[in-house]
Amino acid sequence: MHTTTPDGTVIESRCDFCSALYGENIMIEGHQGSLLCLKCLTAAYTDLVLAGGGDANRGRKCTMCLEERSQPQWESPATSACVCLRCIKQSATALEKDGESGWARPKRPDGTTPEIGDGVYT
Repeated sequence: MHTTTPDGTVIESRCDFCSALYGENIMIEGHQGSLLCLKCLTAAYTDLVLAGGGDANRGRKCTMCLEERSQPQWESPATSACVCLRCIKQSATALEKDGESGWARPKRPDGTTPEIGDGVYT
């Protein structure tokens, strides 16, 4: 989320899910300036992909892609923002390719990482 002046100048940007400050945290940007920090991506990925959690779409649009999808969504415990499984997977893939981010997919309790085709990518 961006805080702006009346003329549209951005004063500060924060994660839509936990309000972490951009610049102090690496973030993925969605549509219309929505932001997801690495901490929230890790929590969302762990809940939806590894634990099979998340709420089914309840008529809400994803904060990141602004689309309503019939798949699980992760809702922030701190705000009303939610992110769909598709956006979580796309964000994870993008950050893994960015060597400067230092982000890696969380591992399952057995130490393995989910791969495409093993049932978690639908």
